[in-house]
Amino acid sequence: MALIVQKYGGTSVGDGERIRNVARRVVATRQAGHQVAVIVSAMSGETNALVALARELGGEEPNPREFDVLVSTGEQKTIALLAMAIQQLGQDARSFTGAQMGMVTDQAHGRARIHSIDAALIRSVLDAGGVAVIAGFQGVDEHGNITTLGRGGSDTSAVAVACALEADVCEIYTDVDGVFTTDPNLVPAARKLDRVSYEEMLEMASLGAKVLQIRSVKFAMRYGIPIHVRSSFHEGEGTWVVREEDVMERLVVSGVTYNRNEAKIRVLGVKDAPGIAATLFGPLSESGIIVDMIVQNLSQDGTTDMTFTVPRDDYPRALALMEANANAVGAARVEGDQDIAKVSVVGLGMKDHAGVAARMFQVLADDGINIQLITTSEIKISVVIQEKYAELAVRALHRAFVEQGAAEPVAES
Repeated sequence: MALIVQKYGGTSVGDGERIRNVARRVVATRQAGHQVAVIVSAMSGETNALVALARELGGEEPNPREFDVLVSTGEQKTIALLAMAIQQLGQDARSFTGAQMGMVTDQAHGRARIHSIDAALIRSVLDAGGVAVIAGFQGVDEHGNITTLGRGGSDTSAVAVACALEADVCEIYTDVDGVFTTDPNLVPAARKLDRVSYEEMLEMASLGAKVLQIRSVKFAMRYGIPIHVRSSFHEGEGTWVVREEDVMERLVVSGVTYNRNEAKIRVLGVKDAPGIAATLFGPLSESGIIVDMIVQNLSQDGTTDMTFTVPRDDYPRALALMEANANAVGAARVEGDQDIAKVSVVGLGMKDHAGVAARMFQVLADDGINIQLITTSEIKISVVIQEKYAELAVRALHRAFVEQGAAEPVAES
């Protein structure tokens, strides 16, 4: 008997029939002898409708506390309906909000981080043979205020619950069959990966792949919980996200990702002196703006140009902060560009395989795509290019690294 945590996203519980389908799958898992805790998102479209109401009545920036109280009701609706559907199939089930199941977070409304989970109540339901149906995306702070975890928060809730329960696996059910080598809507030749390492999945999630939320992968990696990403609409194996040593194929390139939510800011003619970078980036940090790629170019006259990227949603604020701060660092001027995208190749095999960067650059050059910025790690290479070339670049890189055999397994030493 295994202890399994299952998570179903908004499309998987999008209407009554889909909720019944989830109930049937949950009951089948229970009848196979396993203990089951289920985390669900709001029904597809529910959260968007609540956000629209909040902005209609509370303005473009509603009160954060009340906003969390409102948007958390979407999941509360789903857990009650799913528990009822499971009960109709003859299986005992109880629903729990984040507060009821003991998920305590910090006080950062809209982007709360989990501090602790008291799994005793959930475990008592499971030990009694019942199914625990838990609202994802939400918790409470130490003062009892409802908080939400931000985009993709139900994934994070699911893996955190799996960690607290010491589950054997966390199954993430979604509307795709697993993790693919790239977006199959863009590249029909994309193939599903059987297994991918936590490290690869972290890189792919941070670089634009939308299958799993970054924090959920970090939780799983820290506590060693296997994640199984699979379709909620049919049976069959999906993709297992596991430790590196459990990945049988060390592919040179496991995935090609792209992210359009990028903007570039360039600060020109800055003095090359200690403390300048801290002065530049301090206001961004204080405003909660995440800086990604940073490139510094030193010129012969003793000045430097600094170029960095930020999420496109934060671009107006970041640009205004840089322009306001330009005089403080003696900058000649500040430039910005939202017409960019980040394209990346990711793979464990890059640790042992020379020439990936050179081949990537040549593939892009052959299609007339100019590279503006480059960043690397042991298992990824990312480039910033003009946004209009993003899809062309993804197709070309996937063809070169996956379809033409460059993704062959790397022999273990």
